[in-house]
Amino acid sequence: MKLARDTWLIFAHHLKLLIRNPIWVAIGIIQPLFYMLLFGPLLKPALQVQTDADAYRIFVPGLLVLLALFGPMFAGFGLIAELRAGVIERSRVTPVSRLALLLGRSLRDVVSVVFQAAIITVLALFWDLTVPLTDLLLAYALLSFVALMLSAASYAIALKVRTEDAMAPLLNMIAQPVLLLSGILLPLTAAPDWLKTIADWNPFAWVVDAVRELFASNPGAAVVWQSLLIIAALTALTVIWAARAFARSVR
Repeated sequence: MKLARDTWLIFAHHLKLLIRNPIWVAIGIIQPLFYMLLFGPLLKPALQVQTDADAYRIFVPGLLVLLALFGPMFAGFGLIAELRAGVIERSRVTPVSRLALLLGRSLRDVVSVVFQAAIITVLALFWDLTVPLTDLLLAYALLSFVALMLSAASYAIALKVRTEDAMAPLLNMIAQPVLLLSGILLPLTAAPDWLKTIADWNPFAWVVDAVRELFASNPGAAVVWQSLLIIAALTALTVIWAARAFARSVR
């Protein structure tokens, strides 16, 4: 009960900060929107599909995973600012749960990603893309796990490096191969076998494939449930690691 109350207090506080400064939510939407408007029209001939809806049924799931990847992955920069301002230092004298300090912040990031994903999904209606509600909600659940995992990892890394100068190149070094090996912009079906083999070890490639199956109204596809199990397990491990990092930093 105390953990739930503390988590809610931290979450509500950081959500209010986000609402007061919504520019970051808008910035998170702009890049996928540019992809939809400027890159999307190239997909119909490139993918050799019949309609724009078929093209965007492949492309939009990748954009949603892109949102879940890059927003939470860089959430740790805000924590570095809090470290510099002494916010984390002052948390040492409070009775708030150390796990709640992490979960409250990470759940705020999850809500932000789901909100952005909903906007992108609504905009996709202009290209006649429709998805059954249950499949869409399951896709959002997958995105939530990804956002929670990467947000927690970003905060743990921020507590370790404690400076933007070290964190920025580290995250960029991780983000590039993750993006290229996830099939986010284009499916990896046409990739050479060696590239597919490497991508099989990338959990985010499984998520992209799973969300595409859900947007194609195939919730029973094996990759959907396999990716759910993989991401749920990785999220649990990451949250435990990040919670320990918070516990060590706020003693």
